[in-house]
Amino acid sequence: FSFFQERLRYMLVLLLLLHGTDSFYVPGVAPINFHRNDPVEIKAVKLTSSRTQLPYEYYSLPFCQPSKITYKAENLGEVLRGDRIVNTPFQVSMNVEKKCEVLCNFPNKPVILTVEQSKLIAERIREDYYVHLIADNLPVATRLEFYSNREEEEKKKEKDVQFEHGYRLGFMDGNKFYLHNHLSFILYYHREDVEESQEHTYRVVRFEVIPQSIKLEDLKADEKSMCTLPEATGSAPQEIDPTKENQLLFTYSVHWEESDIKWASRWDTYLTMSDVQIHWFSIINSVVVVFFLSGILSMIIIRTLRKDIANYNKEDDIEDTMEESGWKLVHGDVFRPPQYPMILSSLLGSGIQLFCMILIVIFVAMLGMLSPSSRGALMTTACFLFMFMGVFGGFFAGRLYRTLKGHRWKKGAFCTATLYPGVVFGICFVLNCFIWGKHSSGAVPFPTMVALLCMWFGISLPLVYLGYYFGFRKQPYDNPVRTNQIPRQIPEQRWYMNKFVGILMAGILPFGAMFIELFFIFSAIWENQFYYLFGFLFLVFIILVVSCSQISIVMVYFQLCAEDYRWWWRTFLVSGGSAFYVLIYAVFYFVNKLDIVEFIPSLLYFGYTALMVLSFWLLTGTIGFYAAYMFVRKIYAAVKID
Repeated sequence: FSFFQERLRYMLVLLLLLHGTDSFYVPGVAPINFHRNDPVEIKAVKLTSSRTQLPYEYYSLPFCQPSKITYKAENLGEVLRGDRIVNTPFQVSMNVEKKCEVLCNFPNKPVILTVEQSKLIAERIREDYYVHLIADNLPVATRLEFYSNREEEEKKKEKDVQFEHGYRLGFMDGNKFYLHNHLSFILYYHREDVEESQEHTYRVVRFEVIPQSIKLEDLKADEKSMCTLPEATGSAPQEIDPTKENQLLFTYSVHWEESDIKWASRWDTYLTMSDVQIHWFSIINSVVVVFFLSGILSMIIIRTLRKDIANYNKEDDIEDTMEESGWKLVHGDVFRPPQYPMILSSLLGSGIQLFCMILIVIFVAMLGMLSPSSRGALMTTACFLFMFMGVFGGFFAGRLYRTLKGHRWKKGAFCTATLYPGVVFGICFVLNCFIWGKHSSGAVPFPTMVALLCMWFGISLPLVYLGYYFGFRKQPYDNPVRTNQIPRQIPEQRWYMNKFVGILMAGILPFGAMFIELFFIFSAIWENQFYYLFGFLFLVFIILVVSCSQISIVMVYFQLCAEDYRWWWRTFLVSGGSAFYVLIYAVFYFVNKLDIVEFIPSLLYFGYTALMVLSFWLLTGTIGFYAAYMFVRKIYAAVKID
């Protein structure tokens, strides 16, 4: 019992240490200091909708354009996410107020939208699109205020404030469409401490917007591009009729406020959107479950094994024990190479590659180096790391292939380098064709695709070959018992030893340990949220590794006791059982949380989900396989074989 207390105390200390990591990050870029009247550039990122999952670039809609459109050079992650960062005609200067100004170059001449453009805008409003702008690399947010379910007296005093990413393009009332054509920007600055003789410098620390829909007749514009906003009560919204031409003005106002928020913590507003309590609950729940299970499994397995080994090693009473227990009986077949050893070693090699990549990415992100403020950094890092981890994947695959009596190492290396990446590339290419057809900015451009192929065949493939060569040349894994010439007959198995029953049983525990975190990851991917709780994710990942290993050891022990020695493939399949539950959860999430109705968004969702499930199966299957392999080698090394 004291052992458990010690373990629990250790875990609590670890949790307390990690408590700070849930929202800690390194901002990633140096702060920009502005003087009064300095221009603060406002750029557009993209339009997104969680209903269609198809991002579009800003100028795919007829917004006001500057005289020269310039796109920002983007990293790989930004391109894959569908960001197309571009300049806008908004003129904003540091700490300079603007009451109301017309955006397009014609002061009192309204913008005329053609029928086609009006139709497109109405369709985007119906699909619930949001517009994402950035100022000084800070994304725009819409403030939502609502009363929480507190007591009546407190209600009057306190409102809960939440922020929504971007702002809604427009809204619907009945069957009518209304466009947000006036944007009230509220920018917050932090005044930096300087010496008396120097001019004050300012830093942008928050960027909010209040979108409004104001009818053309109510916006009174003059020759100087100035306009007057109507009283809030008397104004009518700007309707967009998709059946005819529409006239409107795009206008904006700028308001500056001083803030106490330091530049280093300016992202906190965006990152404190999700509830941390739920994370703590989920982590403690997972830790308790896993340690409870570890205790039980360790006791059962260690006691049973000790008994088994003691019995097997008694010279005199061999006859009786042989009938009682079964795993020693299969010692001559337990290391018999399985069918398709090349494919098995290739999949395990890809699993090792994924494991190394995910571990390093989560660890680096936990240290705060891949914060949301450096856009696309996470995805870029993941892509490059996967390529470079090919050397480890190749090494482990090559060594295992040699252990399984394989001879064609070149073919094996090629299989390792192309099997899993080939499936991923194939699915992504097919999905990309559909996104291209929709003219979405989420489609990976052809040059980027060629660059990814060059990375695959120019970096990953040679590294896998290199690793495979050294792995294949290395001494194969040392199996403690010899394999018999003639395979032993396998007795008929009970129903619960079926592969599918095994997958269902083995998947519950690892999935249970991580499913709350899965909800937040899904929200980040499909609902355009920021995911930043990498401290929690690192803990969950460790819990996942531990629980997969334990379940795998138990399953392989039961299988060998039932005198079934075909454990190689089975362990790999069964350990990945939690991927089956991830698939079921993805279907549940699609039905309950997302209101996707069209065919292509549904296809995208299930296509990317299939990739996630496949990768997760490879990852958990690999962890389980290596745990089981080490276990089997340990127990057979402990018994005396005649």
